[in-house]
Amino acid sequence: MADTEGSPFGGCLEKLKNYVRTRKGTILAAEILISFIILICYAASMYGGYSAVAICEMVFAIIFFIIFTMELDKQFLVVNWLWSDLFRAAVGAALYLITSLICVIGGAGDGARIAGGVFGLLAGILFAYDSYTIFLEIKSSRQHTAAPTGR
Repeated sequence: MADTEGSPFGGCLEKLKNYVRTRKGTILAAEILISFIILICYAASMYGGYSAVAICEMVFAIIFFIIFTMELDKQFLVVNWLWSDLFRAAVGAALYLITSLICVIGGAGDGARIAGGVFGLLAGILFAYDSYTIFLEIKSSRQHTAAPTGR
């Protein structure tokens, strides 16, 4: 096993390993991976224009993965990271479901486009699950910090 104490990236690699083991880290890593698979499928199809959704969602997932891995969300308090992540995941779920249904329904004769559509449907479900878990986290954090009623 390599010693990461002396390397300049030792702390980053440990944070990465620890974050990927969390539920949120696993979901974000899966979102990045499935977006990359969809990007490859759409790039191989006759209609490459659908790859824009996969590129955007993969980039946004990578950005949030880095922010949460390096715990930058605790340093930059100007942005409400939970609500931003909820918006990212909800929009991603909607976009993936819409474009995937279009690709699956109208992709006759283009196997790569249909495969991208099927993976896109799975990605839509994954992004919707991510939205649900974020919503539950927001809901539980609001219950813990309830305002006084004035009595």
